[in-house]
Order: sequence, then structure tokens, then C-alpha cells
Amino acid sequence: MTHNLIVSYGLYRQLRVWRPLPIDNEQLARFHADDYISFLERVTPDSVDTFTKQLKRFNMQEDCPVFDGLAQYCRVYTSGSIGGALRINRGADVVLNWSGGMHHAKKSEASGFCYVNDIVLAILELLKKHPRVLYIDIDIHHGDGVEEAFWTTDRVMTVSFHKFGDFFPGTGDVKDVGQHGGKNYALNFPLRDGMNDDSYCAIFEPLITKVMEHYQPGAVVMCCGADSIAGDRLGCWNLSIKGHSRCIEFVRSFGRPVLVLGGGGYTMRNVARCWTYETAQMLGQGVADEIPHNDYFEYYGPDYRLHLPHTEVENLNEKAALDNTRQQLFEVLRRLDAAPSVQIQTGQPGTAQTPAAMDLGEDRADGMDVEAEETDRRSATAAEGRREHSGEMYAPEEGGGSGDGHMMLEGGIMAPEALCNE
Repeated sequence: MTHNLIVSYGLYRQLRVWRPLPIDNEQLARFHADDYISFLERVTPDSVDTFTKQLKRFNMQEDCPVFDGLAQYCRVYTSGSIGGALRINRGADVVLNWSGGMHHAKKSEASGFCYVNDIVLAILELLKKHPRVLYIDIDIHHGDGVEEAFWTTDRVMTVSFHKFGDFFPGTGDVKDVGQHGGKNYALNFPLRDGMNDDSYCAIFEPLITKVMEHYQPGAVVMCCGADSIAGDRLGCWNLSIKGHSRCIEFVRSFGRPVLVLGGGGYTMRNVARCWTYETAQMLGQGVADEIPHNDYFEYYGPDYRLHLPHTEVENLNEKAALDNTRQQLFEVLRRLDAAPSVQIQTGQPGTAQTPAAMDLGEDRADGMDVEAEETDRRSATAAEGRREHSGEMYAPEEGGGSGDGHMMLEGGIMAPEALCNE
């Protein structure tokens, strides 16, 4: 639907579109465990009953069902994100892969509709060239899978703004700041229901400004889930599409190359609205509020407008509480003496270092077992306290559409032609 709306607005002609080479299991294994990758390759709806133990082990139940073409689906969206990182490394200023952004997937575990963590793999690709990479998550859910992957390294800073409390995945407390060599390089801004544009802007822009000053990243990756905008079926915030887009534009104003990925979003017509508007903004193009005719036109009724009205959701985020959390995170940033070093353990030239292969500083003198044990502990703890995802993966929305739901871009990556170089 996003692709179709971008085409209908005439934005597609201003984009340079690439279809990246499909990735193989070796590339997936830069982060994911071999047995997990093998399972994704072998399991099908017809054979699912023979994998009972593995389904439980890899959390392939509830909100992570097995479906036809699962392995190919994972390869497609992950190829887009890794390919986007390659384009950034070759000089592009901004690259879009709206089909990516699966931030909940763990090394050996699916979670929250996410099977392969394309974000982690894209960041590893960026680390081949950039000493430091900043990850920013504006999906309404905590970016737990990405945070956990880089929990003990200073080469990646993660910043997540998310609903916290009785809400999936139940992680992302302000006190969670990383560990060992990555201590103070994970920032979490937990929020409550009803977040609106003014409140979000008041916390997002000052914090990101401080992060840029202290961390000085070479590249930025953003997870731009549209479940944080008003009217989402699972979300409980009240951001406008313009407010959501403003976050991307603010990050781009610092002049770092940015890989923009999708993420969550469970009211399909609103996801397409949001990402189409943001594509136009990154192109510097204005688009009419009246939606042009397209294959999914009926979905946008009854108003057939691009922008959404605010919902009557009370903002439970009091200014004093937001200011207090912001000051806590400022204090964490003040503990960073300077931009971190870039030393890594011995590896083949030109290859990405997985999180388990990075040199994480003096606290890691006893080898990599520390990180392995910590990752296992965090995974177990998260599993015990995990909030159930209340989404219905296949439930149809009210209304209809003439399209068949096929994603025409099929994992292609997009970049504004005026902002990138071959």
C-alpha cells in the first residue's frame, strides 16, 4: 500500500530504486545462530507439527506464526536493509527501506512479528566503514532486540522512545543503560499513553541534540514504526504524521547519512499515509492532502485525506515527569568522556564484526564469555517478563480495497536521487 501510494503521488519518479542482491545464510549468521537460521529455512505450515520443541525454543508461537514463504520473506526485507547500509557506505545521504525495521528479533528467537533482525545486520554493515553508529527508535514499542545485540559495546549507541509499563515487550526502563564496555551507550525514554506532538518534540529534539554532541556518530539508523501515530490499532499515542516525520527531518538536519527503516504499524491505511508523507518530506516535495486514486483507494475512506485528525486520547505524560527523565538521560550522557575508541578484535579486513566479536574495552579482559552470559541472562529475563503482543497478525481491517495486498517493491531500497551518489 505504501509503494502504491508513493507511485500515485508521482514520488516514485524522483527516487532512485535498487533491488539489492539476496543475502545468504552466511550473512544472516553474522548475528543469528546457525540452528535458528536452519529452523527458519526448514519449517513450513505443513511440517509445523514436527517442530514442537523448536517452536517453543525459538518463540515461534502466538505473535510469530509460521507461514508459507517465511524464509524468503525474511531474506527480502533483510536484503533491503543490508543493501541500504551498503549504499550509505558508498556515499548515499539517505536510504529508505520501509519493509525493514524488525527490531524485536533476537539472536536465537523470534519476537513481536519479527523473525530476523535486519537492523542489527544493517548496523554491522555500517560498522565496516563508520567508527560509531547511532540507532534511534521511534516505534511505540521498545527496540529491545537491537539494544540487546549491542548491550556491551560502545561502537553502537541505541536510543529508544517507547510506551512503557503493561505493554509489549515490557522492557526499556530509563535505568537500563548498557553494561561493561557498552555502559551508558543504551538510552531509554519510557513514556505513557497519549503522547502528542508537543510533548514528543520537547523530549526528542533536546535529547538527540545531546546525543549527537557527545557521541558524534558517523551514520544513523532509524526505526520509524508508524504504530506511534494517532489511530493505530495497537498503539495508544496521539502523534500526527507531521509530528512523526519531524523526528526524521530533525535527525537529518545534523548532516549524517541516515538509513530509514519501517517497523510496526497496525492500521494499514495510516502506515501507508505516514511513510508516503515522510518519503515526500525527504525528497523536499509537498504533497496534496487529498489522496490520489490508487489501487487501495477504498481503504482511505471516508475522508480520503493524507493527514489524520487527532484522537481524543488523554496525554498522561506530565511535563514534570518528562523533564525528570530527560535530565536522567542527560546525566548518563555526561558520563561519557568523549567519543569512544574504535578498536576491534582481530578479524578479516573488510568484514563486519558481529556484536560478539567486538572489543568492548578493559572490562572485557576475561574474553567474550562475559557478553555471551550477559546476553543469555537478558534474553531469559526478558522472556520471563515479556508482555504479550495483543495484535492479530492476519485480522482484516474494516473496509475493502481493490489491490491484492502484494508489496510491489519486494524489498527494494529507495533513495532520493538528489541526495545520493552512485
